[in-house]
Amino acid sequence: MASNVRQAREQRGRRAEVIAAIWLMAKGYRLLARRLRTPVGEIDLLMRRGEALVFVEVKARATLDSGLQALHPRQRQRCEAAARWLAARHGWPGAVLRHDAVLIRPWALPAHLVAVWRDG
Repeated sequence: MASNVRQAREQRGRRAEVIAAIWLMAKGYRLLARRLRTPVGEIDLLMRRGEALVFVEVKARATLDSGLQALHPRQRQRCEAAARWLAARHGWPGAVLRHDAVLIRPWALPAHLVAVWRDG
């Protein structure tokens, strides 16, 4: 039973990432990668807009408040560490690195939070 719950959550997360990617592309962002796994964490979406490389955390929750609460400090640390690891590995000189979040809720447009936090 626990496996079924985990699979349902995984499927909901994948759908939310697709919705978030489409939403951001409609806003002029270019999708570079999905589900980037690093030794220190995972990046849901890597997008580019102009000179900005945008590391996007996607949360599918019932309400906006619960989505915001899901962006807790431990989550932030993992995202920042993964972004730093990727930037160091790929050497993106001159790129502006930014962390955004997209909150997906039932029967509502996605909420795009720009520069939800900064490294450090």
